[in-house]
This record gives sequence, C-alpha cells and structure tokens, in this order.
Amino acid sequence: MHPKALLETCTELVRLILQFDHPADAVVSRFFREHRNLGPRERSTLAETVFTILRKKNLFDHFAPSGSGPRERRLAILGFHGAGDFLRSALSEQEINWLNQCQRIKVDDLLERHRHNLPEWLVLPLKEQLGTEFWSLVEAFNQGAGLDLRVNTLKAKRSEVQKALVEAGIQAVNTPYSPWGLRIAGNPALNKHAAFVRGDYEVQDEGSQLLALLLDAKRGEMVVDFCAGAGGKTLAIGATMRNTGRLYAFDTSAHRLDAIKVRLMRSGLSNVHPAAIAHERDERIKRLAGKIDRVLVDAPCSGLGTLRRNPDLKWRQNPQNVQELTVQQAAILQGAARLVKAGGRLVYATCSVLPQENEAIAAAFSAANPDFEPVPAGEILTGLKLNDAPALCSGGESGQLYLRLWPHRHASDGFFAAVWQRR
Repeated sequence: MHPKALLETCTELVRLILQFDHPADAVVSRFFREHRNLGPRERSTLAETVFTILRKKNLFDHFAPSGSGPRERRLAILGFHGAGDFLRSALSEQEINWLNQCQRIKVDDLLERHRHNLPEWLVLPLKEQLGTEFWSLVEAFNQGAGLDLRVNTLKAKRSEVQKALVEAGIQAVNTPYSPWGLRIAGNPALNKHAAFVRGDYEVQDEGSQLLALLLDAKRGEMVVDFCAGAGGKTLAIGATMRNTGRLYAFDTSAHRLDAIKVRLMRSGLSNVHPAAIAHERDERIKRLAGKIDRVLVDAPCSGLGTLRRNPDLKWRQNPQNVQELTVQQAAILQGAARLVKAGGRLVYATCSVLPQENEAIAAAFSAANPDFEPVPAGEILTGLKLNDAPALCSGGESGQLYLRLWPHRHASDGFFAAVWQRR
C-alpha cells in the first residue's frame, strides 16, 4: 500500500479506537474484516500503531497540539510503527519538521504524567503499593506482553510440546513458575500448529495458570469454576482432575460459554459441564449449596493488571466503574461461597492491581464469614513445589497470605488471589 494511503487508513482506525466505545482489540478485528484488502504487513503496522498510541496517549496528547491537521492524523504520525523513511514519504514538509522537533524532545525532562501515561486516578494507588517500583511497572506496562501457553498434561508433556514448537521454528522456553507453561517469542500462528489442533496446548497467561494451581482440584471431586468465561481456567482445572469427578463451568453469559465447547473437544475433557446462570443466587447454585469441594471465583474486574496487552482499559475505566465492580465482586464471592462444603476450598481472584478489588474484598469476606479460614497462598504453592513461591505472594504476617503478581516482577499479567477453607 502507498505510504499516504496507509497513513490515511491508520488515521481512520485511530479515530475509531479513540471513541472508546468498545475494546480496542475488537475494534481492530472489525476494522480488518471491513478492509480485507489489507495485507499482513499493513495489518501489523496498523495494530502496532494504535496500541502504541494507547500506551503513550498522555505523551502524544502533549505533542499533538503543536502540529497541524486532524488530531487523529497527528497521533498516527507520532505512534507510527514502521520505517521512518516510509512514514516521511507520506508527510508534508511541515509535518516532517514538526515530527523532527517532537523526536528531539527528551521525555525524561517532561512532567510525570507525560512519562507514566496513566490516568491520574490510577497513579496514587499504584505508587502507594509500589513506591519507587512504580516506574518499573510503568515500563512493563508499556513494553507489551509476551505469549504464554499451557501444556495440556492429559495429552502431552511440556518437553514434548517445546520440542515440536522448536522444530517448527517457534522458540519456546519454560515459564519460570507454572510447571505447565511455555513462553513464546514473537506472535507466530500457533493455532495452525499440529500440536494445537491435537489439543496439546492452549494460550494462557502464566498468572492465570497459577490460579488453577492454587485451586489444586483433585481426582473425583466436585468443582465449580464460577465465572468461567471462555473456559481457559476450566480446561486447566479439568486437567488437574485427570478428567474425573464433575467440573461445573458457570457464567452469566451463554455467549462466552459457547467458546468452551470447541476447546473441550480439542482438550479431551469429558468431565466439564458448562451452564449459564442468571446471577449468583441462581437456582442451580441453591441446588449445589454445601456440596462442592472447590470453587474458583475469577471475578469480573477492571482488568487493570492486563494493561500490557489491553492498554485501552486505562482510558476506558474510571473510579465509578471500579466502585460498581467492587459491589458486584463482593456479592459474587458471597454467593459462590454458599457452594463450598465443610473442609472445601474457595479461591477468589482478579486480574486487577487495585487493592479495593483485591485485598479489601478478601478482608471484608473474612470478617463477614468466620466459618471460612484464610489459607496462605504461599504455603499452597510451596507445597506444590513451585519455584520461589514466596516471591509470588504478599500480605498477612508471613507475607504469603495472597497471591500477588506484578508484570514488572513476574513477567505475567497483574493477578490477585485469596484462598479460604470452610470449617
């Protein structure tokens, strides 16, 4: 595509993205479906450009007013992912001079908000938790995420899958913590590999894999994945159960649950029972009350731990949304707890980095439910022989009460989990 045409197309996509009506990845996917003339190289340039703009929006908004032309075009120029000569061939002399001036500015000399590229309401809670580590987190958020796989241990060994990928030219190394994980370099077409078609692996962030490990479901048990979504953790839990017992995958969205069916066929699992529920007080929940060995509540959350891969979330979320989510999270956790039988395990998790969605929810639940005894996550993970398990945890007298993952510390998405056993 001619440079000028590609820049114009990029400007159009930037305009759609900055409306923030829908998740950025969904907007990009729809745009590509509507522009089937775009080749792989153009698609890569467009996607990388808009995600760069989302990651550095404060900085680019600071530079943009000094340029000319539509704001979306100026942002597209600043964030353009590609060769500089290619971009400059699409620009006017005035735009080239402006871009050169912007690139000569030392970002380290600018105000903090132009360097951290976060909404101000999010900065304080992160600084309070991390102190000087805040800037390491900022860097991790802006670098983008790697790609992790979970090996389906029902069908294959990690070493076998790693070998098959390497033979196909795909570099894969063991994840540092999860015994099921492989980390992939780049973004290869993994869904076309024979090992994927056979069901030997699924794409799943290492942090998400650790949630299934914390639940530690056993053979023959009755288990519930309460907010199953598309079923990534459900599949991991089913594998730990060795395809025995009964595993319920509950979600309020039948559409999300539909995605499990194809994945189940590929995985070889037959002990999973997907079911849409209306809410946490659904009749299905009442019938199973006090009968379930283990319950995972991966609650709806702000998703702010996933900013490496979803940078638009920091601009789409706000304090009011978070407050509404905390009310929902507390209600869902309380409803799911009814399922757990005496001696059973309850795990509450989010992919948020905000304490009000994490530690505050866990502490309030413990205070309101004395029949649920907190179990240190670090002790569970150490018992499972995970590498450096205490480093994955925080909170409590031992510093190991909660699983607390940070992108800059653990090279995973931000995750939180709390564990209880019912007395």
